Amino acid sequence: MHYYVGVDIGGSSIKIGLLDESGVIQDKESFSTPKDKTTILDDIAQTIGNYQQKYEIEAVGLSVPGIVEENGYLTTAGAIKALYGINIKEEIGKRTDLFVHVENDANAASIAEKWGGVAQDVANYISLVIGTGIGGCLVVNNEIYRGAHARSGEFGWMLLDDNQDDLNLSTMNLQAATVGGLLRIYNLKSGEKINDARVIYKRAEDGEYLAQTVLAKFHRKLAQGILNVAVSFDPELVVVGGGISANKTFLNDLQLAYQQLQEEHSALVDMGFPKIVPAQFGNDAGIIGAVYSLKITLAKKANN
Repeated sequence: MHYYVGVDIGGSSIKIGLLDESGVIQDKESFSTPKDKTTILDDIAQTIGNYQQKYEIEAVGLSVPGIVEENGYLTTAGAIKALYGINIKEEIGKRTDLFVHVENDANAASIAEKWGGVAQDVANYISLVIGTGIGGCLVVNNEIYRGAHARSGEFGWMLLDDNQDDLNLSTMNLQAATVGGLLRIYNLKSGEKINDARVIYKRAEDGEYLAQTVLAKFHRKLAQGILNVAVSFDPELVVVGGGISANKTFLNDLQLAYQQLQEEHSALVDMGFPKIVPAQFGNDAGIIGAVYSLKITLAKKANN
């Protein structure tokens, strides 16, 4: 049997998995993301090399934050400054002597859902990964839509307000439409330094007015952004990922805010909008999506 290695490179950790041909993870491990470029690349290559000693590895799929060019060049790499301006496809390829495919992390998490996930029978959908900021992806006719400069799906920079003094504060990323924005606004109003959104949800459940008020704004702002994307692209489904997507209260309240916005706009009431559903693969989405994107690329190469 042939196997594939999926690598999900994040700002705090790097997750690496061994997948079989059907996308099932057979083995995985993780380690803290090193600070310098050489150590990052060498540690990834060493882990892949360990798998090569035991299994017949077909190819490697990488999931990386930031702007990823088609040839594997990283214009940016999110919080991983050491990887800015390198061709990571070439760097890992020469260290492992394997074919390497590179995908943006939000794209990888999104396309993973077509490989046995919640979007496996859906041709057109949008995906949002909600964390400190918001990443996203458009899947059109079963393929990732990348845009003219590989920057599509940056929903976090959508403007929700008109703050002429500082437009950055008007975006989804810095409004209360992200986990980072939620924490920022709650801490600003409470004078505390909470760093876990679950604390705010628990306080809201216990009846704290401030927590309830800030969460209501969070759900509404996020619903606004989703509605804007939905009316622009007419998807069949909206997939929400990130750690908070596992919170049932969050998902229920987001659905309610989304429905309320539609009811408030008479032109939208009878249009019928896509459902919002949680992503299925959680922390494994990057690994799975990197390999699925790789397999799509290999299939295209074989047909050409």
